[in-house]
Amino acid sequence: MRTVTASNLACYRGGRQVFSGLGFTLKAGEFMEVRGPNGAGKSSLLRMIAGLNDPSAGTLGSDGGDAELTLGQQAHYIAHQDAIKPALTVSENLAFWARYLSGGAVAAVLPVFALEHLRDTPAALLSAGQKRRLALSRLAVARRPLWLLDEPSVGLDEASHRKLVALVLKHLADGGLVIATTHVPLGLEPHHILRIEPAGKAAA
Repeated sequence: MRTVTASNLACYRGGRQVFSGLGFTLKAGEFMEVRGPNGAGKSSLLRMIAGLNDPSAGTLGSDGGDAELTLGQQAHYIAHQDAIKPALTVSENLAFWARYLSGGAVAAVLPVFALEHLRDTPAALLSAGQKRRLALSRLAVARRPLWLLDEPSVGLDEASHRKLVALVLKHLADGGLVIATTHVPLGLEPHHILRIEPAGKAAA
């Protein structure tokens, strides 16, 4: 995937305009940070790009990806909720995602966020930080060119934060694209900053 573009995007929720006139162009190897106060629509933007919500107006597109797949099907989306099954163990959760995403071996993914010693632990027994590490491990399960990360570092300790930064840097070096919302600096210099203003105005 060479580029992801948005033009004049608008989002309405409950009859209220959340944002409008939003646009950007993101190229392979680039990281864009989305900033704005709570309720400005940062998460709504990521959900649009992931294909979970339709834009109220405007267009989203990509160039150089798989023509048979939608933009959302070529993305990893890590939301606020960790999307793990509490009754399954760490390994079983990763195995589920590996099957769903046509990914690789779970054994190779466990070390990415130091989950080897927790492989047989039910997810229900994990701490909040451990659950976040498990959710982020999906990024390593299967190759997806676009990563959509909603507050990815929330709940991470310093060591896990460093692992996340290293994973993102490798993805960018391999020609991937990353869009992230965050209130806590990731420790990465963004190529682009997209600001969503409270009044619904967006500036890149």
